[in-house]
Amino acid sequence: MFEYMYFPDNKLEYIPPVITMLIFMIGAVLVFRAFIRNSKKEEQRINKKYDLKEANDEDAQHKKQS
Repeated sequence: MFEYMYFPDNKLEYIPPVITMLIFMIGAVLVFRAFIRNSKKEEQRINKKYDLKEANDEDAQHKKQS
């Protein structure tokens, strides 16, 4: 029934997939943080371009209340 599942007898065969998974997870975290950082920079650029200081003040007040 589960012919597609392969569990190696030699446990050393688990090491390369674990390393690969860690590399991809670290990459995913870095990309996620890059998206957040770029989003904040873009928000600051737009606020500066359109002079949206009151939007920042409202956001700051909302965060303080939370």
